[in-house]
Amino acid sequence: MQFQPMYEDGELFLPKIEFNMTSNQPIGIITDLKRKQLLMNQLVDHSRYYLFRAGQNEYIHLTVEELITFLIQVTERNERTALLLDYFSLKEERKVKIKNLSPSKRMYVTLLRVFFAHQPTLVLEEPYFYLEEQDRRQFKRILDDLSKEKQILILTSNLEDAMISCDAIYRLNELGFHPLDIQDSEEDKQEVQEQDEANITLQKISTKRKDKVILFNPPEIDFIESIDGSILVHVDGENYNCALTLTELEQRLLNFGFFRCHRSYIVNLQKVREIITWTKNSYSLRLHTGKDAVVPLSRSKLHELKALLNI
Repeated sequence: MQFQPMYEDGELFLPKIEFNMTSNQPIGIITDLKRKQLLMNQLVDHSRYYLFRAGQNEYIHLTVEELITFLIQVTERNERTALLLDYFSLKEERKVKIKNLSPSKRMYVTLLRVFFAHQPTLVLEEPYFYLEEQDRRQFKRILDDLSKEKQILILTSNLEDAMISCDAIYRLNELGFHPLDIQDSEEDKQEVQEQDEANITLQKISTKRKDKVILFNPPEIDFIESIDGSILVHVDGENYNCALTLTELEQRLLNFGFFRCHRSYIVNLQKVREIITWTKNSYSLRLHTGKDAVVPLSRSKLHELKALLNI
């Protein structure tokens, strides 16, 4: 696999990258959001690669069974729906509509598209981040089976997620592209497990409503705003109080597709549908959420956002 170098403001931002891929040896690249997007964009026009992007959605009005049947038909596979539902461990959910599944299970079902891909190489952006433990285990099992015949590349910002399935791992940052020396000793496994437990804690955003503490996974969050000294986390048209500051939330969510679009707002870029221009100096972002939402975009942030989205 090969990626061409890319420059930003005259500086090398993405070096030339070359490495060999084989079946039975999934490869992981640990990098930031912008570099992940640039890598994916270079593969778009190549017919041998199947690309799965973080935050991708499924046909939410179909049931799980209807979706699997549809995927079998459009890919002209010979498998029976009932057997695949058993293989995917989805028999109990077969009559449930995609939109009514939990966020983790909904993403797991969406990820199953990779099983039906005919391309010899699968490129997955953040496949494990959105999944809870049980769904992680199920999807790892499926990827392990797929890796016997296909080449797999995982792009992630999280070392522990890369280690779930990858035999070779590289880090891509401002210092270049370098392989990581992954030890397989029991001490290292214990350290990774402890780090993973800590990471799972950090991935949850704690909020409060009345007397209840409510934890959200970052992908569930639409946007966050500061109003009169209070921090409100918006999820599916509802808002929840948060004790963290915007700066603390910005740092915690930086690698998960969130962007400080205004001094009082942080937005989930996966939910952005439209950049609205009101005047030469006034902009907003329209979000695709459970309820239509519009958040302000600072003029000073417009160029940074366009560069991040490669537009």
